[in-house]
Amino acid sequence: MKKTNLVLRELIETLYKYARRCNADIWARVAEELEKPSRKCRVVNISKINRYTQPNDYVVVPGKVLGAGELDHPVVVAAFSFSKTAIEKITRAGGRAISIFKLLEERPTGSNVKIIG
Repeated sequence: MKKTNLVLRELIETLYKYARRCNADIWARVAEELEKPSRKCRVVNISKINRYTQPNDYVVVPGKVLGAGELDHPVVVAAFSFSKTAIEKITRAGGRAISIFKLLEERPTGSNVKIIG
């Protein structure tokens, strides 16, 4: 079944393109996660990102990031969507909250990018 969200549909197509062009399986895995039904969409709290990352890591969340918990080190987090408090906590810790499109520009090969979700 096709997604009705046009931005999400474009993101999935772009991820598959980068996976083929850069021979990066990580982008195909993220696209597969985003293709799942919305009720199975990944939701990740800041506390989980804090637990599984080191300072200056790059993380992609194939879903939404919520603001529960604290972040005590700078991390670059890319996700389909963020809650307002999640963005505030990421920037307060010295990190960046970016779109998956932006992460594709910065790391097209997917090297040193972790999937959390």
